[in-house]
Amino acid sequence: MALISVGIDHEHAELDFLERATIPEHEWSKVLRTLVAQRNIHEAVFVSTCLRTEVVAVIDLFHGAIEDVVSTLSHFTGIEAGEFEHRLSVHFDRGVASHLFSVAAGLRSVVPGEFEVLGQLRRALELAQEEQTVGAVLDELFHRALAAGRRVRAETAIARGTTSFAQAAASLAVSELGEAFANADVVVVGAGQLATGAARSLLDATPRLGRLRILNRTLERAVALAASEDDERVSAGGLGELGRAVADADVLVLAVEVPQPLLTRADLEERDRGLFVLDLGIPRAVSPDVANVPGVRRVDLEGLAEQIEVALGERREAIAAAEEILAVDVERFMNEQRARGAARIVTELREHFDEVVAAELARHESHMRELDEKTQELVRSLVRSTVAKLAHRPTVSLKEAAGTDQGVRLTEATRQLFDL
Repeated sequence: MALISVGIDHEHAELDFLERATIPEHEWSKVLRTLVAQRNIHEAVFVSTCLRTEVVAVIDLFHGAIEDVVSTLSHFTGIEAGEFEHRLSVHFDRGVASHLFSVAAGLRSVVPGEFEVLGQLRRALELAQEEQTVGAVLDELFHRALAAGRRVRAETAIARGTTSFAQAAASLAVSELGEAFANADVVVVGAGQLATGAARSLLDATPRLGRLRILNRTLERAVALAASEDDERVSAGGLGELGRAVADADVLVLAVEVPQPLLTRADLEERDRGLFVLDLGIPRAVSPDVANVPGVRRVDLEGLAEQIEVALGERREAIAAAEEILAVDVERFMNEQRARGAARIVTELREHFDEVVAAELARHESHMRELDEKTQELVRSLVRSTVAKLAHRPTVSLKEAAGTDQGVRLTEATRQLFDL
């Protein structure tokens, strides 16, 4: 068995495709159950963020597993399997550990060092545990990745300054409005993690905004978020108030998952004042054609990513330091995994030889009865010692090669030769 990760992300697929490939959260459990029902997949964790849809799995056959993952994603997204082909990000064995550790450290994020990804990976693992689709291998991999992610943030400057979409969104809004941000009327749509971060970053911004209205499909969650801020500038409402709230807004931030846009060009054409729209949703919550409405400026995740890239020059050294830390952690993890793998294969090989000896002695039981007890014991001893000598060299080689690529090849060869 081997490790593999297969998915799509912002580095290999355009935003439009990521939108189409988004799988709603209420479907994630079904995705996991479908994955482990496939022939080549033994364990699976499904990771879904705004710019990443990915499966990490323990598998049998490499190409067969890729086909199983893609067919599952195709089924749940309604996208033809062939459309995934040139957009896939695929990692195998050691590459899976390197990739996942980098994701946990925030090095594969649009905002290097962003902290939301740690919570997203932890929740992905917890869901897999609830659905019983994860075993010892992936459990260890994800816990080690999370630990590496925390270590990078503690030992480097990767997490200083802007470290989340929420913070970046707030900074961009202040930059866009300038002095007009003071006393601005801001509307945040959503009450999840991203919306919460955006609301708090906007409230902490300088100059101070005038009013912040939180709107959400579930009113109770909007009210709870507003109450948690304990700020007289904050109020809450339901999505039914969106039209009226937008009419008075200077800044509109949407951080919500919706099947189709909440706002279109027609909703904003009657406005007689400027509006800055930050659409953080995947799929996008605002129709792209609103950018053509006079006075309206719309920025989505793709545009925000471009703004972030320009502003991150000072963090390049921190990224290099983080990569050095991760290289050490990945090497340690792989060596430990290979050593465990060698111990397992040695045990299995010895058990196999013991079974062969026991089976052969049982097969000749009738002939053994013709011998006296002393001779019988001598025969058993000779058979066992001969088999032990034959097993000695393979066992030593497996132990000596543990933790190396040669060890992996020897393990695979041993399994094939002795049908383990």
